[in-house]
Amino acid sequence: MVAIACAFALSVGLAIRHSRVAGDTPYPAGSGMMGPGQWGPAMMAPGRSAAYPSCAAPALPGTVVDVTLADMRGMMEPGGMMGPGMMSPGGMTGQSRNGNQGAPMGMMGMMRIIINPATVPAGKVSFRVSNAGSLNHELVILSLAKGQYSGQRPIDSDGKVDEAGSLAEASHTCGADKGDENAANTGIAPGASGWTTTNLAPGRYELLCNISGHYWAGMYAELDVSPST
Repeated sequence: MVAIACAFALSVGLAIRHSRVAGDTPYPAGSGMMGPGQWGPAMMAPGRSAAYPSCAAPALPGTVVDVTLADMRGMMEPGGMMGPGMMSPGGMTGQSRNGNQGAPMGMMGMMRIIINPATVPAGKVSFRVSNAGSLNHELVILSLAKGQYSGQRPIDSDGKVDEAGSLAEASHTCGADKGDENAANTGIAPGASGWTTTNLAPGRYELLCNISGHYWAGMYAELDVSPST
């Protein structure tokens, strides 16, 4: 418990310091990461997830990739992901597997996307997405060009990245593909699942959450697709 408390205090301290020195960083103002419902008392309140639906994905075709969407509260809860690995070298640095540095908040591990497996064969791929956090999240799949790495997309003034050319999206609570983008709480609700299936050619892909501020907070991961044998 002492180690967890220290890790939490360190994260909050870094967040405050970073917010003072990174005024130019393109993240949403007003309702941003430090605003109500993003990072505050409500996020850490016990039982916040209890009112949300709980559901599991059905049997899905093709190769299945399990995707976990997480934020700080989910990582701090008993059995969460705030363990020795978070504080180890590379645990909170936001470094991608290729060694490139990620976005500023990604360095702090405030939000994360965890995928298993990280390499799949080309063809039909299904994504079984579980929201283990306390905020709504989504999954968007974009191609990575040669020399482009996850966590390095430009962020617009609305706190989002350009998702033109998206290959698939899971943002429907307890359902497939896209949810209602005009809903007050778009995305997959805490404790719930969503899923999507698409065909992927050999290459590198970025899996990300494009809810305002979440990409900047570290919600991205790379999926490698190898040629079919």
